[in-house]
Amino acid sequence: MKKTLFDLFPVILFFIVFKLAGSNPDSAQAWANSIGYLVDPKQLPVLLATAATIVATIIQIAWVKWHHGKVDTMLWVSFALIAVLGGATLLLHDENFIKWKPTALYWVFAGTLLFSNLLFKKNLMRALLQEKLTLPTRVWNRVNLSWSLFFVVLGVTNLYVAFNFSTDAWVNFKLFGATGMMLVFVLLQAMTLAKYVDEEKENN
Repeated sequence: MKKTLFDLFPVILFFIVFKLAGSNPDSAQAWANSIGYLVDPKQLPVLLATAATIVATIIQIAWVKWHHGKVDTMLWVSFALIAVLGGATLLLHDENFIKWKPTALYWVFAGTLLFSNLLFKKNLMRALLQEKLTLPTRVWNRVNLSWSLFFVVLGVTNLYVAFNFSTDAWVNFKLFGATGMMLVFVLLQAMTLAKYVDEEKENN
């Protein structure tokens, strides 16, 4: 649970800052003006939320580095994406860049899972879960492929919501919709793999 909340910290902070700035436009505008950041008031909630997310990701990296010494590659990838796309959003006052960030990250996940297995014969889902599950190689390959496809679908869904609905709806989807889709997929995956766990127990 703590790990999940830690991973979602930037997303949760984005949601909170966006909602607070949207519900308190005068205060948000006054604060932005005080630091010399002059933008269209309608854009301010997403811009402040983007800035907060960049800061949150930096805090994540610092915390992991301090407590574990090594930062996961995917966290660095996430930071690179938020720095580039978030930075472009802040500099150009264009929210379309930050709307691409979740999709870019999901597709990096998908590509990493898929091509690590195809090109280097390294099944990353197996490496991640093999201490908890014993599965035939063909099943591990299906698990890896299913996660790759799921992240592709999640990325496409993010783009659909981002560019066909309001920014407010997209912010809600980013926290609740994407997280909900992830939870449902994990539960379906667990139900699918349960029979292999039961077979292992019977064999033992």
